[in-house]
Amino acid sequence: MTQPPLSASATQTNSQTTAVVRMKPKAEVRAIRHGFPWVYSDEVVTDRRTKALAAGTLARLEDSERRPLGLVAVNMDSKITCRMLDRNPDAVVDVAWFEARLSHALKHRELVFDAPYYRLVHAESDGLPGVVIDRFGDAAVIQPNAAWAEVHLEMLTDALVNVTGVKTVVKNATGRSRVLEGLNEETVLLRGALDGPIPVPMNGAIYMADLLGGQKTGLFFDQRPNHAFAQKLCKDATVLDVFSHVGGFSLAALAGGAMSALAVDSSAPALELAQSGADAMGKASVFDTRKGDAFAVLEDLAKEGAKFDVVICDPPAFAPSKKALEAGLRAYERVARLAAPLVKEGGYLALCSCSHAADLTRFRNSSARGIGRAGRRGVQVHSGAAGADHPLLPQLAQSGYLKALFFRLD
Repeated sequence: MTQPPLSASATQTNSQTTAVVRMKPKAEVRAIRHGFPWVYSDEVVTDRRTKALAAGTLARLEDSERRPLGLVAVNMDSKITCRMLDRNPDAVVDVAWFEARLSHALKHRELVFDAPYYRLVHAESDGLPGVVIDRFGDAAVIQPNAAWAEVHLEMLTDALVNVTGVKTVVKNATGRSRVLEGLNEETVLLRGALDGPIPVPMNGAIYMADLLGGQKTGLFFDQRPNHAFAQKLCKDATVLDVFSHVGGFSLAALAGGAMSALAVDSSAPALELAQSGADAMGKASVFDTRKGDAFAVLEDLAKEGAKFDVVICDPPAFAPSKKALEAGLRAYERVARLAAPLVKEGGYLALCSCSHAADLTRFRNSSARGIGRAGRRGVQVHSGAAGADHPLLPQLAQSGYLKALFFRLD
């Protein structure tokens, strides 16, 4: 994995790090040398010394021959015992170290986007394992989803402010990743102030992001290119946006000239934010919301005889792990089966998955089965993924989690 240049302080002897973690003789050292960023619990030598390491401790990683592999963050209570921070085993993790990585990430985003609304840090792909940072103009939300990031949060926050100039920083410490790391869940304001939801312009639409009370960081930037493609299908169309959150696809559709859009979600606060976005766009008269369980609403719409030119379903991760894969694939199939009858002949059905455990082939097969079980025939016209602010680390399949399939139905 290519890393930004180290600061001068990061090339000095690492007085922070006295701990050493050694990999077992038969561990897959080659993968680590070739850029895989994780070492699992069954790959390291475990003794009283390593068991005593506090979660988030920085350590020198060595192979079984005592050859250095790099500087890692250790959490003996996690299945991912070591996360690679730096290929230089003597690197010093200080504010300058964080600034180097944040500057490297920012340079790419500023080339790609003309406004400061994007994912600034996409964890391992940007050299900050387990860390997600989304930027909303002068505000940013940090998700420290690994123990080491929690330990070094103040330095990370200082570096973020120094590099980007943001005035407001929120810590969003919720979600499954935190639980797996043995960390607590909380959302707190670290710097600055917030007066309410922040309007975010994207693809001509306006989204209202609640950074303190919303889901995840308040908005999902990853679907930006898929919103843009959907817009091309939605001119003068009637649109149904299921699992809509704050109106991701429906508001984009209206910005693209849709005749009307209906957003469906189980969260009343999310739908209120979607309505606020439609109001800000001047599209309130052609926008409607419907609160309820998505599966039940799909069934009810079919009973009502409703038909739409474009139906888009963007559910949460039904398969967040390998253990949940089969159940998740059945859920995706069910979504497709219930959504397909609502699409007019010649219309479009978009189906999305953010489950890294369900690869593209399995997700497409489940979607196709659902369409077929609904008695419809469809051809895939487009396949989308996350935007350029969500870079994919080739050695880590989990970093390329998002899939969006667009079908045209007969």
